Amino acid sequence: MPPWRRIADGIEIAVRVTPRASRDAFAAGPEAHFAARLAAPPLEGAANAALVPLVAAAFGVPKRAVSLIAGDTARLKRLRVIGDPTALEERAQRLYGGAHDG
Repeated sequence: MPPWRRIADGIEIAVRVTPRASRDAFAAGPEAHFAARLAAPPLEGAANAALVPLVAAAFGVPKRAVSLIAGDTARLKRLRVIGDPTALEERAQRLYGGAHDG
């Protein structure tokens, strides 16, 4: 599956999360997903709670526009980012270095 796919009201992205990192960071990962490094531990939803604002900032949308749709307890997660699909795909391509066509 590609790192993102267009949906009617935005995009869905695949993210591999590494908890307990030295600092929060969001970037391109291997060809199948983005990579998120989170300082938060994977306990009681802390990492998921830290992931939403990180993704929102990376895509330039409000936190309420980002939701976890799969992978609640897994390292590999799928998130929905609501907004203009074309603008979000362009942002994803910039974040990913233009290596994916959506």
